[in-house]
Amino acid sequence: MRTRLATLVVFAAMAASAVFAQNSPSWTPPDPATKDLALSIFRQIIDINSTDSVGSVTAVSKALQQRFLDAGFPAADIFLGGPNDRKENLVVRYRGTGAHPPILFIGHEDVVEAHREDWTTDPFQFVEKDGYYYGRGTQDMKDCDAILVTTFLRLHKEGFKPDRDLILALTADEEGGQSNGVDWLLKNHPELMKAAFAFNPDGGGVDLDNGKAITADVDASEKLYADYQLVVTNPGGHSSLPLPDNAIYHLADALQRLQNYQFPFELNAITRAYFEKLSTLEPAATAADIKAILATTPDSTAIARISQQPEWNSFLHTTCVATRLLAGHANNALPQMAQANVNCRILPGHSREEVRQDLIRVFADPKITVKYVDNGGGIHSGAPDSKGPPPVALQPEVMVPLEKLVAVYWPGTPVVPDMATGASDSIFTNASGIPTYNWSAIELEVSDVRAHGKDERLPVDSFYKGVQFWHDYMRILTSGD
Repeated sequence: MRTRLATLVVFAAMAASAVFAQNSPSWTPPDPATKDLALSIFRQIIDINSTDSVGSVTAVSKALQQRFLDAGFPAADIFLGGPNDRKENLVVRYRGTGAHPPILFIGHEDVVEAHREDWTTDPFQFVEKDGYYYGRGTQDMKDCDAILVTTFLRLHKEGFKPDRDLILALTADEEGGQSNGVDWLLKNHPELMKAAFAFNPDGGGVDLDNGKAITADVDASEKLYADYQLVVTNPGGHSSLPLPDNAIYHLADALQRLQNYQFPFELNAITRAYFEKLSTLEPAATAADIKAILATTPDSTAIARISQQPEWNSFLHTTCVATRLLAGHANNALPQMAQANVNCRILPGHSREEVRQDLIRVFADPKITVKYVDNGGGIHSGAPDSKGPPPVALQPEVMVPLEKLVAVYWPGTPVVPDMATGASDSIFTNASGIPTYNWSAIELEVSDVRAHGKDERLPVDSFYKGVQFWHDYMRILTSGD
């Protein structure tokens, strides 16, 4: 767990970065050939449907594998494999001098389901219009897959020799399904993934407010994902003879209790550092509340006020919310069963079983069963006892060059340690002992985050800024340039 000293080291690096920026040129966009390469890769993989239902991650992996082979990467340094023919992962090793341990880069190739009738464009057709790239995965996260592939190919073409191996793992089933690629690789081919630390662009990045960069967020911690099935059963009967114990009403009452319940307030090293920095940036009244929640004895009224902001509430508490309902068997019959899915995002240091027991206590109703739903949809009477890993240390080796480049690309923008309120494949790499930093170098308006949603899109300029950032960052990380 990161200490306060490490926090001070990072924020000291921020000050140094500002000086660096004053004496450094602004960033230079990628050359036309690089832009063409990045765009062709981006277009190619967006046009491949890689959903769990009918798509193929393997098709994406094979398309990118061919690009590495065509570029002259040795076949021995390219691995293609997985548990079945639709979920094959791609791992590419860019050989360095070996002076330092490798760096791992992970990115998932699968995307969330999308229906053509919901979109104004075809979600599985790459479309450019009005300064945006549209398509499922343009934000989450084929944009960064394309950027990382472009960076590897570009550095290789330049003849760059890093002082360590660079490993790129492009994987399956982060968004769902039974074949999570990072988990599979760590269990079946750990030698391919061994690294000093890792980057996962499935999180972090630069928040914009009307075009102005507000913060550059680095996720060094994340919540634990869990689904729970709630079931109420009843003998049912004819709908003309309503019973007071209606299964739907019974379940609705339980969900109301959940809505009114708040899990305990809690800070960890990363969320504390996040709010410490925020207390210097927010207006006076909000800053005072933030300082009050950071006190040795946190102020409960300040916690309540801060928790009214949904994202901050999620930083401070485990959260659980009903996401799906299923009930009844006929329009003219009383329901014999009512069922709900409750999705929870659990603070680090707590287990899925611990939260299942919390839900049972919140409902306080023996007629409601609470079971755990695993990633493959299996239903279990108990949940795993393993706890979400603690936050990773903000290593100067990672943060100092990141701070320097952010100061060039987004001058004056603070780099803020952050906890992802969702979940990503970093849960597997962190648990395996590979400290993982979620950073994308993608800038997005806070009001236009469309990942998992309708008409997912990415600003054209944001994409190419990310292309150039990662090229510069990988060079600095592995040569001191």
